[in-house]
Amino acid sequence: MAKISSKKKTQFWGTGRRKKAVARVRLIPGGAGTIVINDRSIDEYCDLETMKLVIRQPLVLTGTEAKYDVFVNVDGGGFTGQAGAIRHGIARALAEAEPELHSALKKEGYLTRDPRMKERKKYGLKKARRAPQFSKR
Repeated sequence: MAKISSKKKTQFWGTGRRKKAVARVRLIPGGAGTIVINDRSIDEYCDLETMKLVIRQPLVLTGTEAKYDVFVNVDGGGFTGQAGAIRHGIARALAEAEPELHSALKKEGYLTRDPRMKERKKYGLKKARRAPQFSKR
């Protein structure tokens, strides 16, 4: 979440997290609205339309789809976790770039980190809550 400028090249950074996924997002103003995830376009990276929708939500809400180029490095988790992490990172970078949008993003819940995580496995059980099958004999 830092603003870096060198020789007229301003960038806004945001780190997003959800479940086990971590996304490092870079917004570059004055772009054409391209979204690049792990060196691939959003259409190549995302198979599901719902994933693309989730990723674009903060940009659509604020009306800044064509104002910034978005570059993302995302690691860990699954499809849903990565999409949520990217959305969180974009929202944080947007709030840094344009502070007047902070309240709109906060109101929609895009700046709040989703605290839900996988529950740990307990000893004597097969999973977090699944007990072994009971046998009377």
